[in-house]
Amino acid sequence: MQRLSFIIVLICCPFIFWGQSPHGNNLKIDCAQCHNPSGWEIDYDTIKFDHSSTDFELEGTHAIVDCKSCHAELVFENAPTDCISCHLDVHSASVGNDCMRCHTSESWLVFDIPELHEQNGFPLIGAHSNLSCVECHQMESSLIFNRLGNECIECHRENYVMAQNPNHVVSGFSQDCVECHSPLGFGWDAEGIIHDFFPLTLGHDIQDCSACHNVNNFSDISADCIACHMEDYASAQNPNHQSGNFPTDCTQCHTTNPGWMPATINHDFFPLTLGHDIQDCNSCHANGNFNNTPTDCFACHMDDYASTNNPNHQAANFPTDCAQCHTTNPGWMPATFDHDGMFFPIYSGRHEDEWNSCTDCHMNPNNYAFFQCLTCHPSGEMADEHEDVNGYIYESNACLSCHPNGEG
Repeated sequence: MQRLSFIIVLICCPFIFWGQSPHGNNLKIDCAQCHNPSGWEIDYDTIKFDHSSTDFELEGTHAIVDCKSCHAELVFENAPTDCISCHLDVHSASVGNDCMRCHTSESWLVFDIPELHEQNGFPLIGAHSNLSCVECHQMESSLIFNRLGNECIECHRENYVMAQNPNHVVSGFSQDCVECHSPLGFGWDAEGIIHDFFPLTLGHDIQDCSACHNVNNFSDISADCIACHMEDYASAQNPNHQSGNFPTDCTQCHTTNPGWMPATINHDFFPLTLGHDIQDCNSCHANGNFNNTPTDCFACHMDDYASTNNPNHQAANFPTDCAQCHTTNPGWMPATFDHDGMFFPIYSGRHEDEWNSCTDCHMNPNNYAFFQCLTCHPSGEMADEHEDVNGYIYESNACLSCHPNGEG
């Protein structure tokens, strides 16, 4: 009996050591994970093999498919993992071969069509949001979606050619529809026109295109204000734009408010700074008359000049050009008086640092035209020096007449 058992072992050994797996050499798992001792048939209730350990997890409808549907042969690694190898492409390669771009393993139904179009650069918004696929994708099959292009004209060339009000072809309109028409709109009406290249705001908010355009040629129109408003410019009287040589670029002073008001004039020809920063135009332009308003100080400030007593401008014969001493600071202060340049040098020459206050020379603060030299230059000291001067008079005006610069 022992001899017989040994013979049986010798006979079976070649099959034990040289037997080959029908699943190929790369499947290194225990047979018991799939098979049971009763035979090689697969019992799906007892199978222990986890398909997630491979590169293809069984999700959705793949979890209930018979293994042989995907594994046509027993060498499992030869089974393809791309969708197109197992599934017929009903779209005829019009959308590529990656089914997962649109479909899931749960179903062939597509629920994110708007998102897919947005990824492709053509969002389904406005009038495009409620169209059926076949209204744009008109192929031999409703399942074939050849690319149409994302430019409006690809689908709307006929609309462009047939448009008459205005005639798009004659007017040379752009074929990029979104330059004028809103993609969020649901029609081609004028209310949806995007006029950002010339904003239709306030006074320009006109729905009648013919008010500005020759409807037979929308491309032949100037965006310059004066092109439409020459008559307004010529007839303007308050102020008179022509005689005032105002710029013809209306935007320098006006917005698109109806009636041209309020206007913000560029007042650089007479800067409105500090004390001149007056919001009421009538303060300078009497009765709203902007014509012939002088720009010299004295024209507006004659009363200020005449009533000033510290010092008395009239008595001192001060210049009427206020800017020679004053800035536009409110209250006229501080003032800078050029005594050396206009009158007698006291900040330079022999009189520099020889005085302490204005009253050293101007004894009467209410009359700066009066000055006194004799306080510092008494008669006794000056007589000998003027002994040979013909017509010498010991008097302040005579001093200034002979010594206008304070020099000997």
